Amino acid sequence: MLRILLAFILAIQPVLAADLPDLGEVSRQYFSDQEEQTLGRTIMREVYADPRYLDDPEIENYLNQLGYRLVSVSALNQRTFTFFVVDDPTINAFALPGGNVGVHTGLLLAAQSESELASVIAHEIAHVTQNHLARMAAARSQSYWPTMAALALALLASRSNPNVASAAIASTQAYSIQNQLNYSRDFEREADRLGYDMLTRAGFDPHAMSAFFERLQRANRFYDTSAPAYLRTHPLTSDRIADMEARSESAPYRQVEDSLDFQLVRARLRARENTPDDAVRAARGTLKEKRYSNETAARYGLVSALLRARQFREAEAEVQKLSPGKNSDPMILQLAAYTAFTGGNLTLALQRYQSASEAYPGYRPLQYGYINALLTAGRNRDALARVEKQLTLYPLDRRLWRLAAQTHAQLGHRLLSHSAQAEADALSGDLVAAIEQINLGLKAGDGGFHEKSAAEARRREWKEAEKSQRKN
Repeated sequence: MLRILLAFILAIQPVLAADLPDLGEVSRQYFSDQEEQTLGRTIMREVYADPRYLDDPEIENYLNQLGYRLVSVSALNQRTFTFFVVDDPTINAFALPGGNVGVHTGLLLAAQSESELASVIAHEIAHVTQNHLARMAAARSQSYWPTMAALALALLASRSNPNVASAAIASTQAYSIQNQLNYSRDFEREADRLGYDMLTRAGFDPHAMSAFFERLQRANRFYDTSAPAYLRTHPLTSDRIADMEARSESAPYRQVEDSLDFQLVRARLRARENTPDDAVRAARGTLKEKRYSNETAARYGLVSALLRARQFREAEAEVQKLSPGKNSDPMILQLAAYTAFTGGNLTLALQRYQSASEAYPGYRPLQYGYINALLTAGRNRDALARVEKQLTLYPLDRRLWRLAAQTHAQLGHRLLSHSAQAEADALSGDLVAAIEQINLGLKAGDGGFHEKSAAEARRREWKEAEKSQRKN
């Protein structure tokens, strides 16, 4: 399903002036915030259901921290953003309605520095903050918004089958989209300029943007008819690269060190490549031959590969070399606790989770692991106390709601279990599933008056929202 989203990006490249326009009433004339959020939730429901969505809390947490570091310095940062990972080796990133930004694993591995990765993400954030979708709708006609929504869903298989893409474009009467590609330069330059500003204000290397795009352009010369995915969705010109270089030349030299988490995420992704045994051999070879820029990250990758290969004893031995003390990176502490958990040492796992959670109470991947370990140990009341505390802090976390559903189920709280699962479904964009779950909960026959009243109120709210969604 995610293949369509890359083709969908082609649909959001309007004819723009070089100067920044009024982003207020003009851009929302045909395209309201509610309509954008509705389409965003619809598309994200497809993303979460797609096997190429990488459901890895640690990598996603890193990406959101990086993304919000950039968003925080943007002049237009009123939006809520969601950054997610696509398990795809091609180099690409894309912005979607509702502040949703997807990043391919191929981009995470191809970036030669954290600043290069940040430059691409900043570019995508600029597409969102500048309301490019809304501006295109305003520049067209009132009927164009439903046409664009239909096109987004019709192009699900376009990347893998060009004939399907052509048919989809024709069926939605959106064939003029091809002509819009000739006018995408202003659109891209605008995102370049604002992305560059975010990059420098956030403390990244200002030369990274031009370096990455220039390297991508050089690589493109070796392709015949199939350019890299990022170039197909973000047309690159010599003028754009010249503009980036001109901006960076005037900037003072700044040596920016990559964060440890950037290195750990890349090591984690490499440990997922090829077969488990191949991944272990590759990780051992990297350490033996010292082919790494960070030994800690290389050893982290080896532990990840060993766990994948189910070599638990060897993984525990390597974890000890990482010295997972209280001052360690939270990703390392999470890996140490998870190593003990998967190796069957539940007591050690709980000890490590407790210590790590005290050191990093705001690192949610640790909380997910800790709650799951408590449930496995049969400490359901402790799990409930922890998940409820976390939900007071992060009420929009669909993973926490799933854990709450599991916790209530183990405690025999049927209404609360279905209600929690309904919240998780709603946050995943699936209102139909949420309504089904809340109905099951109300039919369960347990729960007090206040719990039933709250469930009925949520059901009415979701039914109204689902009705509005279908209407839109």
